[in-house]
Amino acid sequence: MTTDPETSLTLSNTQKKTLRSLGHHLNPVILIGREGLTQSLIASTLAALKAHELIKVKIGKNAPVERNEAAMELARLTTSTLVQQIGRVVLLYRPNPDLPIEKQIGA
Repeated sequence: MTTDPETSLTLSNTQKKTLRSLGHHLNPVILIGREGLTQSLIASTLAALKAHELIKVKIGKNAPVERNEAAMELARLTTSTLVQQIGRVVLLYRPNPDLPIEKQIGA
């Protein structure tokens, strides 16, 4: 089991593998551009996580923050778990118990 120190959400390797497979076909819903990690970007990310639980975020080439740092900081600010980072694409997960059962991922 691995624990994300910022969120207290613990995911096993099997759970991470399942989330990675579910996230493979997703398109990025958030783009970090030249403005970086702004309050509006964080609010949009929170809304997307609330609606979908599992989202992809793309870090643009012109983003003023380093991609690894941006991924970890965004996960920390949104209290989500960084499931995977490949290049400039990040997969974030945060469970939402308020979603209907059929829409919950349930990792």
